[in-house]
Amino acid sequence: MTALDTPSEAEGSPSFPMERDCPYQMPPGYTALLAAGPLSRVTLYDGRRVWLVGGYDAGRRLLLDPRLSSDNLHPAFPCLTPSQDEQRVHRVRLPLVGVDNPVHARQRRRVTPAFGIRRVAALRPDIERTARRLVDALLASGGTADLVDAYARPLAYGTTIALLGVPEADRASFAELAQRLLAPDDNTAGASDGGDDASAQEAFFAIRRYLNELLTPGASHPRTGLVGELFARIAGERIDRDELAMTCLVVLGGAETTATTIASAVLALLEHPEQARGVRSGRALPADAVDELTRLVSASDELPRVALADIECAGRTIRRGDGVVVSTMLMNRDPAVWSDAAALDLRRAAGRHAAFGHGIHQCLGQNLARAQLEIALTTLFRRVPGLRLAVPAVRVPAHPAHAQQSGVSALPVTW
Repeated sequence: MTALDTPSEAEGSPSFPMERDCPYQMPPGYTALLAAGPLSRVTLYDGRRVWLVGGYDAGRRLLLDPRLSSDNLHPAFPCLTPSQDEQRVHRVRLPLVGVDNPVHARQRRRVTPAFGIRRVAALRPDIERTARRLVDALLASGGTADLVDAYARPLAYGTTIALLGVPEADRASFAELAQRLLAPDDNTAGASDGGDDASAQEAFFAIRRYLNELLTPGASHPRTGLVGELFARIAGERIDRDELAMTCLVVLGGAETTATTIASAVLALLEHPEQARGVRSGRALPADAVDELTRLVSASDELPRVALADIECAGRTIRRGDGVVVSTMLMNRDPAVWSDAAALDLRRAAGRHAAFGHGIHQCLGQNLARAQLEIALTTLFRRVPGLRLAVPAVRVPAHPAHAQQSGVSALPVTW
């Protein structure tokens, strides 16, 4: 063992999650994991060793296997960060993403109509208007901006908050709370003294209380959007109001994933000007290009699970009680499936990528995410054809490894 080796690395189970050097590419440590095969071992922050699934076929098969549980309150569930451990300690059950069937299927049926193709198509004019308004403000602000704060987040958060049915008068303050919760590392509170964690926790409880109030009978404001649809189910189905509030909170989490993907996709296009030429010309981004950018970024990389029984996979045995983390980034870089996987190729047929997950927990809002990405990129590059980075690409910061998302955290641009 050298002086630079950690015990986990010497044992062949490197620390996980890992930092990305480039916001839309694999962390450097993923190269060895990719070479290790479909399953390998990694070590979490608390010293626990878990299985990491990086093979495309193995990942899809395991994400369909009911013997792998998403129950975030299971005592053996792998927590990737201290905040996830806190959720388990405080018995914070996450609807949709933190439950298994049949509970998951029942919860998903309640919200699926809000994300259907027709509903998303009806939202497109509002998303387009928001994108144009944000670009107008961008151009009026001067010659430089952080595209995350000025464009990607307002578009993604605004769309999701409107879909939820938050009254217009409350949307600005609600969006501020949402950012404190979902992107705490971008806030001004110091992480060294726990400030970010405290701020995120306060935001979580504030949002939870607010959503409960929206779902309480006798509220003076009209109920619209997803909140209105869920409220109509409370009496007939005898649903716990807090479960519905938490469902809305989980849906809200998709806003940061979308914002990160938009910003990371912009960076990728700026670094590949020959491929961005078609987008700059004003042509709508084809579906394959949207999927290719989503594949490349893989913003929601780590999908944790716990084994409820022994599972044979790729010549290895995952034992009951073992923690398992499926990496969508590694699945999307599997050389058996993707040729020159690290390259951006907008002509690639990338519709089978794993960035939205797979199986019963496949991303509920993927239709909405695709629409936002297409509209955001088409509008931005058409209206700001001179868009370019304001700093060298190597200085564009990525989210830290312990954040909920992977990708660009700030994108200084000029035009």
